[in-house]
Amino acid sequence: MPTAEGSSGIVDGGRGHTRQAAVDGASSSRGPRLPRWVAADSRRWAWPGLAAVLLGGLGLRLWGVRQGLPYVYNADEGDHFVPRSVHMFAAHSLNPHYFENPPAYTYLLHWLLALYYGGGTAVLRAYELHPADVYTLARVASALLGAAALWLLYATGARLCGRAVGLLAAAIEAVAFLPVFYAHLALNDVPTLAPLTLSLLGTAGVLRKGRLRDYLIGGIGLGLACASKYTAGIVLLPLATAIAVRYLDDGDRAAKRRVAIGLSIAGATALGAFIAANPYALLDYSGFHSGLVHQSTLSAEAQGKLGAPKQGGLLYYLWSFTWGLGWLPSLAAVGGVLTVWRTERRLGWLLVPCALLFLAFMGVQGRYFGRWLLPILPVVCLLAALFIVRLIEAATRRAGQTAPVHFAIAAVGVVATLAQGLVYSVHSGLVLSRTDTRTLTRDWMVANIPKGAKIVVEPVAPDEWAREVMKGTSTARNPYRWPKYPSLFSRVSATGRLEPEPGPEAGIENYETTLWPVLIAYYEANDYCWVITGSTQSGRAFADAGAVPHAIAYYRALARAGEVVYHASPYARGEGPVAFDFDWSFDYYPLAYDRAGPAMTVYRLHGGRCGR
Repeated sequence: MPTAEGSSGIVDGGRGHTRQAAVDGASSSRGPRLPRWVAADSRRWAWPGLAAVLLGGLGLRLWGVRQGLPYVYNADEGDHFVPRSVHMFAAHSLNPHYFENPPAYTYLLHWLLALYYGGGTAVLRAYELHPADVYTLARVASALLGAAALWLLYATGARLCGRAVGLLAAAIEAVAFLPVFYAHLALNDVPTLAPLTLSLLGTAGVLRKGRLRDYLIGGIGLGLACASKYTAGIVLLPLATAIAVRYLDDGDRAAKRRVAIGLSIAGATALGAFIAANPYALLDYSGFHSGLVHQSTLSAEAQGKLGAPKQGGLLYYLWSFTWGLGWLPSLAAVGGVLTVWRTERRLGWLLVPCALLFLAFMGVQGRYFGRWLLPILPVVCLLAALFIVRLIEAATRRAGQTAPVHFAIAAVGVVATLAQGLVYSVHSGLVLSRTDTRTLTRDWMVANIPKGAKIVVEPVAPDEWAREVMKGTSTARNPYRWPKYPSLFSRVSATGRLEPEPGPEAGIENYETTLWPVLIAYYEANDYCWVITGSTQSGRAFADAGAVPHAIAYYRALARAGEVVYHASPYARGEGPVAFDFDWSFDYYPLAYDRAGPAMTVYRLHGGRCGR
C-alpha cells in the first residue's frame, strides 16, 4: 500500500503506479507532484508553517473571547452547556437530564471546572458570584479544541495528500469565519471539530497503511464526535469507505482477516467512546431517546422563526459557504471534487460522498443556520486545498525551474485562498473586543434612568441585565434595579383588545406576536415610561411584516409617542443598518459592524402618568 506522510513515491494518475520522487521527504505518495524546491525542504517549511497556522488560528479564536461578559447575550450559550455542567454539581449527579444536544462537551466543562476550582462547592460559588470567569474558561476550552482540530486536519491532509495539502487545509480552517467566530462561544459546534477530525485522521491511516491503531483512532474519534454533536456522525461514512477499500485491495486471506479485526476494533472503540462520553444514553435511555426525538423534530419542522429565510436549506447552505468558508475556497472545493475523482477515485469515495450526503440531509431540514455546516468543513477544506495545490503545481511546472518564481506563484495562490477568511476573522476579533451595544445601553441607563423606574425591555438581554450589581453577591439573585414589564406574556387578545390578565407566555421566537399599538397606552397608564428596543427583535417583524402587521404598527406608534433619549449603534460611522438575518445579525459578519450587539434604542414616553 502507499505510504503516509513523508513517503517518496507519487501516484501516477491515481492508478496505483509510483515513480521515484526527486528527493527524500517529498510529499505523500497520494499527493500532487510539487516543485523540487518544495519537496526537498518539505520538513523545513512544513513545521514552521504549521506553527504559524496553529498560533495564528488560536490567536484569532482567543481575540475577544470575553465579549459581552459579565452578561451572556447568546441565548444558546446561556441555556445549554455551561449551566448544565454546573448544575450537575448542585444535583450531585452526572445525569445531565438533557439530551437535545449530546453531553460530551458538558462533561468536559464539568471536569475542567472541578479541576480548575478544586471541587463542586467552589464551582457553584464561582458560578454564583463570578459567572464571567466560568464562561471565560469554557470559551477558552472551545478555542483550544478548535486549534487542536487544525493540527489534526494538517496531519490528516498530510497522510492523504502530502504536507502541502495538509498545511493549506489547516490554514483555510484556521482563518475561515465560521470556525473562528463560534470558537468564541461555549457551544459544542467548534469543540466537536477536534474528535471529528481525529476520526478523519484514523480514516486516512486506514486507507493508506491499514494499521490496527488507525482503526482504533478512527473509532475513538467517531464515538467522541457523535457524543459531542449528533450530526458529526457523518464521519462514519469515510471510515466505513476506507475499511471497504482496504478489504477490497488486500487480496490474501490474512490481510482480509486483519481488516475484519480492524473493523471490530473500530466498531467497539466507537461504541465505547460514545458511551464513555454519554453514559446516560444507557443509564437513562428513556431520557436520551426522548431528547434525541425532540431534537430531530425541531430540526425537521418548518422554520417557525419569524423573519427566517424561506429559500430552502440547500440554497442557504451553499450561500453560507461563500462567507463562512470563503468564495475562493468554496469554488476550489468544487474543483477538488473533480480533481480527486480524476486522479484517485478511492480517495474521492472517501471524501466526496460524505460532504454531498451531509448537504442533502441538512438541506431538507426545516431549520438551517450557517454554523450547522461545521461538521463537514474539514472535508471541504481538504478538497479545496488539494485543488489549490494542484493549480500551484501546474503553474510552477509551466514556469520552469526558477525557485523564486515558484515561490511567488505559491505565495499568490495561498494569499488569495486565505484573504477573505483572514479579513473577516480579523474584523470579527475587532468587533468582539469592543463593548457590546447592550452593555453600553445599560451603562447609560444606570446614569440616566432613576433606580426603581419601570421599564419595558425586549428580550435581547438576560434577566440579570436589569438587576442590581453588588460586590460579593449574585447578580442573578439581586433585586431588580428597574422593575420590568413582563414582555413575554401577551396582554392583548386576538382582536387587539387589552385583557385584564396576561395570557400564556410567549418565547423569543414569537415575542413579536404579543405587540400591539394599544400597549403604548397601557405603558403610559401604568408608569412604564422607558421602553428599550433592540433590532434583533424588531428586525424579525420588519423582515416578515405580513405575518405580524400589528407589531409593525406598534413600532411605528412607539416612534410617534416616544422620545428617543439614547441610541447605541453596532455599525461603523457612516454605515447603514444590515438587513435582519439569523446568521449575520448575530455573528456580525458584514464589515459594516463596528461592535457586537443589536441597534439599541431607549424611548421616553410622556403621555398619561408618564407626563408627570
